[in-house]
Amino acid sequence: MADLQPFRAVRYSGAAGPLVDLVAPPYDAVGREEREQLFSRSLHNVVHLTLPESAEQAADLYGEWLSEGILEREDDPTAWLLSEEYVGPDGVGRERRGIVVSLAAEPYESGRVLPHERTHPHIREERLRLLRATRVQPEPVFLLLDGHLDTELPDRRPDVEASGSRLWRLADFDPSSLEDRSLLIADGHHRYESALELGAELGAHARIMALLVATSDPGLHVFPTHRTFSDRPELAKLDEGEAVETVDEALALLAGESRTRSAAVAYRRGWIGLLHGEEDELDVELVGRFGLEGIGYTQSASEAVASVDRAEVDAAFLLRATRVEDVFAVARSGRRMPPKSTYFFPKPLSGLLFHPLEP
Repeated sequence: MADLQPFRAVRYSGAAGPLVDLVAPPYDAVGREEREQLFSRSLHNVVHLTLPESAEQAADLYGEWLSEGILEREDDPTAWLLSEEYVGPDGVGRERRGIVVSLAAEPYESGRVLPHERTHPHIREERLRLLRATRVQPEPVFLLLDGHLDTELPDRRPDVEASGSRLWRLADFDPSSLEDRSLLIADGHHRYESALELGAELGAHARIMALLVATSDPGLHVFPTHRTFSDRPELAKLDEGEAVETVDEALALLAGESRTRSAAVAYRRGWIGLLHGEEDELDVELVGRFGLEGIGYTQSASEAVASVDRAEVDAAFLLRATRVEDVFAVARSGRRMPPKSTYFFPKPLSGLLFHPLEP
């Protein structure tokens, strides 16, 4: 089984200010403009650690916050129950629940933790430099646990609360109840692999902060990420297929397609059609045949279409969301999916808890 343990978290103290001003989306969900806004929101916002000017600056800042009492470490190790209330890109309100624990980062070959997406070496190296310097993780890796997880909310006020996220200490967490359960990385491949590399340097498994969400959780939802392409002359051949009159009609046809083979809506100015691929192929793999050159990503189908109409891109591909069971099937087969194949929303906030490398 995976090595799951409670941990002595580091948390913002009351001296840091309102927690809502201190937390932030994870580093890869913060654009340049939002980064500056978060910087100015508070001198102690977690983005100063997750997206610093340099790893050394982040390490110095983390040390200062500890010595000044901005951050405090818990006396006792504990697991945490997390509730996240959110409104998805589809406008539907949901609640997702999970458990935050300390996980020993083991090589994928062990089969205890499965990846599903390919990573970029330069991003992995950037995260490694930061982890090596700061020796702390301010944001969890988000993992799926196959099956059920007991996430009944306690009948008391949360111990930590900010921006729709609530946390309760779980003093009676029993990791043996999760024996022989598969874990799959939903989000955080680069952070997980940077911990693997640091563990290899240290000669021992590095531990990471992990959010475990059960596949049976009713609040777990995967949303699609649509593709756009620019400067690709071969995409002119798309209009040789059967045309559909409107995007809405094409999306309705796509929703009714069998999941036994891949499909996607293709859109060029003046032409809309439905593409079909092979059996046992995912929609993202069908579009992945076009490669990554000139590719763009958006969670909004209407924005993808509008970018074609504005002549900013040559074509758009509108996809169905990848199902959780398909993600597990790909991971268990040893394959990796193209980048942006899954969009698990929301990403867990950074700064609610900090996980030091040292126990």
